[in-house]
This record gives sequence, C-alpha cells and structure tokens, in this order.
Amino acid sequence: MTFFPNAKINIGLRIVARRDDGFHNIETIFYPVLLRDALEFVSADDGSDSDSLTATGLVTGCRMSENLVVKAVNLLRRSFNIPALQIHLHKAIPPGAGLGGGSSDAAFTIRYLNRYYRLGLCENKLKELALELGSDCPFFIDNVPAFATGRGEILSSLQPLLKGYHIILINPGIEINTGEAYSRITPIEPVNSMVDLYLRPAEEWRDNIFNDFEPSVFGIYPEIGRIKEHLYDNGALYASMSGSGSSVFGIF
Repeated sequence: MTFFPNAKINIGLRIVARRDDGFHNIETIFYPVLLRDALEFVSADDGSDSDSLTATGLVTGCRMSENLVVKAVNLLRRSFNIPALQIHLHKAIPPGAGLGGGSSDAAFTIRYLNRYYRLGLCENKLKELALELGSDCPFFIDNVPAFATGRGEILSSLQPLLKGYHIILINPGIEINTGEAYSRITPIEPVNSMVDLYLRPAEEWRDNIFNDFEPSVFGIYPEIGRIKEHLYDNGALYASMSGSGSSVFGIF
C-alpha cells in the first residue's frame, strides 16, 4: 500500500488567544499543495511482531518512537488489531518548514489504514484521532481548502480559489521550533473576517491578509523576509511565510 501525503500552506495566520491547556486559538486558511511525501506500508512477512521504519529524502534524526507515522499506527492499535508493518517514508516535504509534512503523514496513515483494514471509522472519528497527533492533522483528513479556528481543528470548507494560479514554494533550510515561535507572539483579537478577505481577488490579499509569525521570525532570520520581498519583486500577487516558517510561498 503506497500513498502520497501532501503539504499545505497557510493563507494568513492570526494568533487570537492563549488557552488554559497551553495551546493557542488561531484563525487561518489551510490550502493543500502538490508537494508530497511518499509512504509505503507492507505487512511484515518475517514473523516479526514489531514495526520497522526506513526513511529516505529529507530525513531528520528523530527516534522511531517519535515519528508521527509510527504514532498514528500505534494510536489505531489501541482499538484495532493491526499486524506488524514494514514502513518506508520518503520525505520531500521539509521538516520544521510550516508545511505540515509530519501532520500530513500521520493523517494519511490513519485514513489509509482505516480504508485498507476496513476499520469502519467515520470522518469525525478520524479527525478526533488525528487531533491527538497534532493541531493541524485533522485538516488532512478532508484535505480541501478550509478556514480553521480553535487550535486549527475546527474546519469550514472553502472554495479552491487558486485554480489557474501557480504557487512557488521556497524553503531556506531553516528549521523553526513552533513552540518557541508561539512564545514570541502577543495574541490579538481580529477585527475583520479572514474568510471575507480570502474571498476577495488574490491581488488584494497583499494589503489585507497577514501571518502573525512574520515580524518575530523575520527579526531573527532576516533572510526569510528577503525571500518574501524577492517574490514580490518578481511579480507575485501574494507572498507569505507558511505557518510558523520557515517556508515562504508566492502566488503568481
């Protein structure tokens, strides 16, 4: 079984409030893009009773037990008898880049194992499980453009307004710690509707849709801010950092 978890970008990102549970309430628009990892699952045929994981591409040094794919498999095993698996992950989505690569891998694992083993989990239950793995994991269950609130798990589907446009992603190879990025933000209640702004022509987004992480991240890594400027200098209708960085995208 092979599948291809895709990345996402954030069109705007507002940090609205700190929560008592340690998370933050946000407003953002998640938009799926075609940059993809590859995941292959094969039932272990060597009599093993434990999973194995190999990885290629843009891999990091995290332990197997910390990998979100492995966590997703073990999450399903709390309720279902899933055999030992040989897992291969090819990473094309950079880690720590604001593109949701790990979250996508985890959510796709839940989706496809549910389908392959006929576990019978409904969409809402899949999202509930996905949320245990990460705040943006539920988005990848539906995997369509969506306005996200709460931690990012309260989703309202939106029209895919970027058909016919080109999206360029640039990753400077800087891995941003999301927790540290949040610690530098002062939450602000929004005064206008992000959905209304999204529904305007893309040419109007530049002056109206912002990512609250940019000032602090650009202050520490000015080269990321220069990438955004470079995209605008070369004709982008809209450019922004995605998530807490470090990737920047331009819409042409």
